[in-house]
Amino acid sequence: METVEFQELLERGEDSSTQFKKNITSADSLAADMVAFSNGAGGKILIGINDDGSVSGLSSEDVRRINQLISNTASQHVQPAINPVTKNIKTANGLVMLVDVPSGINKPYQDKNGVFWVKSGADKRKATSREEIQRIFQKAHLLHADEMLINDLTINDFDMEYFENYFLNRFGEPLAEQKQPVINILTNMNLLKDGFLTLSSALLFAKRPQYKIPISIVKAGAFDSTDIATDIYYDSRDIAGKMEDVYRQTINFIISNLHHKQNGQDFNSIGKPEIPHDSIKEIVANALIHRDYFISSHIRVFVFKDRVEIISPGHLPNNLTVENIKLGTSHPRNALLASHANHIIPYRGYGSGIINALSKYPHIDFIDDREGNYFKAILKRVC
Repeated sequence: METVEFQELLERGEDSSTQFKKNITSADSLAADMVAFSNGAGGKILIGINDDGSVSGLSSEDVRRINQLISNTASQHVQPAINPVTKNIKTANGLVMLVDVPSGINKPYQDKNGVFWVKSGADKRKATSREEIQRIFQKAHLLHADEMLINDLTINDFDMEYFENYFLNRFGEPLAEQKQPVINILTNMNLLKDGFLTLSSALLFAKRPQYKIPISIVKAGAFDSTDIATDIYYDSRDIAGKMEDVYRQTINFIISNLHHKQNGQDFNSIGKPEIPHDSIKEIVANALIHRDYFISSHIRVFVFKDRVEIISPGHLPNNLTVENIKLGTSHPRNALLASHANHIIPYRGYGSGIINALSKYPHIDFIDDREGNYFKAILKRVC
């Protein structure tokens, strides 16, 4: 590591990717740091550094001992084992050891006691909630929310008439003419398992999904202001139902609370909304399909005087960024849900949704908040 780069690390201080240690003697403590970095985006542990970023330094004997401790900890106290890379940096106050722990390729990681550790800012903490542990498995592609079973929702909660129309439109054949039982068809389509509906089938085909999946409700509000810090609103709704219903009602809520422009049309015409319908449709569809269903929170839709905000639980998955989704890069978080939804609502699933939305209306900003764990689309009201 170059001297300038090393100095910049010290000056930046500790954060979610950099940890300072004056010395290390405990394998358990070291394992917790390694697990937290491995479960996240990786990071660097600098040993021989005080909390304030000043160099305390290590002796040659310290370095030999710590090297052995690191090797033993990475192989015996971290499960599955990891391979950190160490480098010794010579300073005027002694040696500093840099331990580079990459983001793990075999997530999730735990210590020898079975504890999952995650980064929390510059610190680390145990992942204790069910949702958080589920998200760790989700990042490892070992668990998919849209394939999970919804207890207490069975075939009796399935809207069979609605599904029959879906089946006919998708496959061009009536469901009643199929040679196998309906239960087998639903199981083969990953909509039913062990007698229970999956999250995908519940969201798309259940009669009243909001009763068992309350997070499927979209919370919508329209305000005569530029922020939510007000008690004054002129429209507020909890939008519930099947995904198709929620999709259409959410769009209608937004459109009904926007201005409409005549643009040379007849005075008696309805006019066009100030934000194109197609752009709103793309953003709403993306929110419903790509949100993180492991998070117990609602999609929120706010219409302000100067903008529309659509806020989805969960930041962009994997290594997606705002920049590359604008270029059409896509890594579906809910692949099963998307595979069925694109036959019900106008969702293509090719990574073209954001491109299409921006092509019709370039005044859209996106915020991918990884700390707050949400994704926000901001459609500006420029007219």
